[in-house]
Parts: sequence; structure tokens; C-alpha cells
Amino acid sequence: MRALLYKLLALVILITSLGLGWWWIDYQNFETTPVNIGPNALYFVVKPGMSVRAIADDLHRHGALEHPRYFTWMARVQGVADHIKTGEYLIANGITPAQLLTQLVSGKVIQYSLTLVDGWTFREVMDAVSHDPVLVHTLKGLSYAAIMRRLGWPGEYPEGRFYPDTYHFPRGTTDVAFLQRAYRTMQQHLKQEWAHRAVGLPLKTPYDALILASIIEKETALPSERRRIAGVFIRRLEKRMRLQTDPTVIYGMGMQYHGDLTRADLRRDTPYNTYRHRGLPPTPIAMPGLPSLRAAMHPAPGKALYFVARGDGSHQFSDTLKEHDRAVIKYQIDDREHPFSSYTSTPRTKMLADDKGATSTTGKASLPVHSHSHPPHTQSGAHP
Repeated sequence: MRALLYKLLALVILITSLGLGWWWIDYQNFETTPVNIGPNALYFVVKPGMSVRAIADDLHRHGALEHPRYFTWMARVQGVADHIKTGEYLIANGITPAQLLTQLVSGKVIQYSLTLVDGWTFREVMDAVSHDPVLVHTLKGLSYAAIMRRLGWPGEYPEGRFYPDTYHFPRGTTDVAFLQRAYRTMQQHLKQEWAHRAVGLPLKTPYDALILASIIEKETALPSERRRIAGVFIRRLEKRMRLQTDPTVIYGMGMQYHGDLTRADLRRDTPYNTYRHRGLPPTPIAMPGLPSLRAAMHPAPGKALYFVARGDGSHQFSDTLKEHDRAVIKYQIDDREHPFSSYTSTPRTKMLADDKGATSTTGKASLPVHSHSHPPHTQSGAHP
């Protein structure tokens, strides 16, 4: 009887050993055999609160895992069952369960991108953000003031405060988080550039520099001209000459601008009309890029007080009004020699006399020096 029991025990041990051996081989094969996702990659979402077992079962339902319990056991043995990150994953064809677990633990989720373009207004920024198909939208229908409160900067006007760049983010990112990142990035660049600005600039605050940079951004797309245009504006500010720059006028007109400036537009009294008001406008007029920020705080030396568009994207710079009048005739009045008045020239090159008798134009646009956190209420419909 005892001998029979020994034989039965030996048989049980043998069967158990064979079973464990088979299981161990099967498990190791599971770890190293590519998951079954077919010819295309699998988009898989780990939702907040999902356990490793729920994740394994979900992958099994998608046909990716043949043995979900093996996956659960593997995660627990490795001590990473509670370290899987939420998000959207792209599971590539040929990945093994072991590699898949590493991916889920590392949080290598799919990254989407959205580009904020240099020179965009905040209206354009919000249009792009609100139409992004991946971001979670929480700001639709809110006023600018309400948006800034939601972002954490109540009382600040949003124009120009967000840095233009290409931002990458995972699915589930909110529009608030996206804009907060762009805001902080601009503040970092502005702080750094302000700390290394040229000595003696007529700019009292970093916000003044941001305003000037936004005008430079709208004035030219040529990198070689940014510092020269900044120099013109800086010298005009120093001389208390009106900046007389079209982009500020256009911004002040808001939705009333339809593509062409008239003399009546130049006489329109908005806080952004730098043909009527000295100094910087009350706020930025667009979102400046880093080159424009640097140009505003490191203007090129020189004597030029005027510039006019040549028609090819570049500008002609002039030191004196007489030189400038000749440049206007050459580049914007078909090179016809006839009496020229800075006040009666074509709308794109019109100029208003400064109090001291000096006149100025920039051909595209110019700027003022009363910096506020909000635009005055008299602004003509540029913003909601």
C-alpha cells in the first residue's frame, strides 16, 4: 500500500512538473511572441482608473493578446501593475507583450501637434485651438476676459501673450493646458530677452517690448529687416514722433477692416491709431516670434526714421523726410515725378504731421507708449 502511494505521489509530481514546465515554456513564448494585431497598428486607449487586468482583458477583446492572464501576471511579477500610464497608445505590428508592457509603463503615448504661427492674433489662436480635433474643449463661447480667468491670469489682455511654436501633446489634453503652456513659454522668452536687452531703450517694461515686437512681426517677414525696423521705431519713440504704422490701425479697426486702408481709416480715432496717438499702442497687436522679440530689444543702430515698402517684400529706409518722399514716389506712385505732399499721398503711404513739423510713415505700419493690461473700451470692435 505504501509503495502504491509513493508511486502515485511520484506520478503527481511528474505530472505537476510537466505541467509547470509546459506552462513556463508557454509563458516565455507569450512574452516573446508578437501580439496579434493584424497588418495595421492598433490605437489603444488606457482610461483613467483601469486596472492591469482590465487593460489585459481589453487588449484580448481587440485580439491583441491571446492570454490576458499571462499579461496580468507578468505586470504583477515585475511590480509595475500600478505604474501603467493613462493615454492613447499606438501599438505597432511586431511588438511583443513584454515590449508592450514597457511601453505602457513608460507612458509613450501618441503625440499630436498644433502650430501657433508667428503673427497670429489671439482670435486666430482661439480659432485654431477650438477646431483642433484632439484637444478637449472647455473654452468655447467664453469672452477673452473669461478665458484669461480660466487660464489663471485674470485681468490680463491675451493678445500677444502666447508664444508661436509647434506644440506636441497627447489626447486628452485640454485647451486650457495647451494655452497655459504657450503662455508660460512666451513669459520665459520675454523674461530672458528683457534681461539681456540693449542699454538705454525707451521701453519701460517687458510688456512695452512685447508690444513693439508684435508690430515688428507684422511689419516684415524678412529676417534681415527686423532689427532695422526696430531701430526706426526706437528712434521715433525717442524723438516723440508718431509711429504711424498701418498694422496698428488695422488692428484697431477689428472686423471693420476689409483689406484696404483709406484716409478715413487713418483719421479714425482708436487707441491703436498710431497716426493720431504718440507712443506704443495699449496692447500687442499680434503674437511675435523670438526673432521679433530680440529685434525689439536689440535694434540696429542708424539714423533712419522712415521706411516704405518696395513692393517685393522689402523696404526702403530713409534718414530724412525728403529722402523718404522720393522713395514713396519711386516705389508707390509709379515713379512719376510730380509735387508730393506727405499728407495727400496714396492711402498706403499717407503721413500725418507731428506737432514739431516732422512727418513720418513706415509704408506698412507704426506704434505708441501708454501700456495697459486691457485695451480701452473705445476700441472699435477688434475683440469680443
